[in-house]
Amino acid sequence: MGAGVTGPVMSREEVDRALARLGAEYEAVQTSLFALQDHPGRRLLEGAQLTGGTAERWAAAAPALPLLWARFTVYGDALRTAREVRGRRRWPSQADLATLTDLVRGSGITLSNAELPDAARQLAGPVALSERIGLELLVERMNGWYEQVIGVVTAADAVWSALPARIDALTAEACRVRSLALSVGVLPGDHPAGDDLEQLLADLAALRAEVVADPLAFWQPARPRPGAGTGAGRPDLRRYERAEHDLEDIRREVEAVLNVRGDAEHRMLRVRDILSRADRTLTGARAARGEVLAKIAGSEVPAVSGPSAALHDMLSAAAAYHQQGRWHLLSPLLDALEERADEELDRARDSLSAVTAPLAVRAELRGRLDAYKAKAARLAVVEDPLLVERYDQARRLLWSAPCDLRAAEGAVARYVGAVAEVVAPGPTGGEDRGGETR
Repeated sequence: MGAGVTGPVMSREEVDRALARLGAEYEAVQTSLFALQDHPGRRLLEGAQLTGGTAERWAAAAPALPLLWARFTVYGDALRTAREVRGRRRWPSQADLATLTDLVRGSGITLSNAELPDAARQLAGPVALSERIGLELLVERMNGWYEQVIGVVTAADAVWSALPARIDALTAEACRVRSLALSVGVLPGDHPAGDDLEQLLADLAALRAEVVADPLAFWQPARPRPGAGTGAGRPDLRRYERAEHDLEDIRREVEAVLNVRGDAEHRMLRVRDILSRADRTLTGARAARGEVLAKIAGSEVPAVSGPSAALHDMLSAAAAYHQQGRWHLLSPLLDALEERADEELDRARDSLSAVTAPLAVRAELRGRLDAYKAKAARLAVVEDPLLVERYDQARRLLWSAPCDLRAAEGAVARYVGAVAEVVAPGPTGGEDRGGETR
């Protein structure tokens, strides 16, 4: 059984440490695979009509999914075999140690590539129908395949989560501005702002279609730097932001036309617009509050009030005064309305920021955990049993729903502290906790 061992036979202590580490890796891989199976980004990628770079990258990464499950099954069987051999006796014989060394580091596992799909077989590496490797090399390969898949899935999901909803909201706002423009005679073909608004709506429709079909075209990978995760990055919002700025310019032009109809009418429309935005913001805050309560446990999420009925009543009174020509009553009412409408919008925005704060905290904790795991990997201590245990605990807390932020923050802090402890110099100044010179 030890024929595949190319190095020294492991000691009993080395075998026990290796099996503990590989067992933790098994649990981590299993958790990651189930999470990937249920990931909304994966389901969307499998059902979407993809184009461009997203189609190419997903076509390259998707075969890793069946390969991961197939190799995970082999990994679990081999790990059980190794545990059975180790469990035969308290003090393993030299033959047992040789067998265990072969399973862990040698060639004690036979991998069959014959039953794999063609695309997955290409990812498996060798063109031979079978190969023999050890548990350590097998889990290293599985981690690499997983990173390849999760990089595409998380990037696409981040873009799909960020851009389509924003584009839809901006399109709805552009339609509102168009209705306003039509009411004051700003028409396509008759006014540049009308032409610009129609072009903007067409551009937004095209942008949304591109985002849905090729999300990775709107993904900005982070610049490589120490401690950054391999899949770090953020959605590219530049085209959306340009459209947002263009709409603001068009809105200002429409409002300039409104000024021709008189200051009073213009001021009333501005107040109505502010209140409308405040109401939509409060509606968004109420929806976000429900999401936070479902995803974050134990968070003190403030309640979100409804729109101000008093302000809408004041606006109705102002419209009546304008129609009746009672300008002496309209002027002070408009003064009060403008001030209170601005305060209402600020209150709505503050409510939205307050209820979404736990999600931002969770995202920051996830980023910190991934950054320190990458740091541990760079320093070759990521498989330290203490780090594996604390990383798994923190990850389970952060990726569970609902997420206990207090417990997750403590778990991340413990993992960060454990990384610092593992990589810290020993008493002699040159050795780490295990006595190896770094």
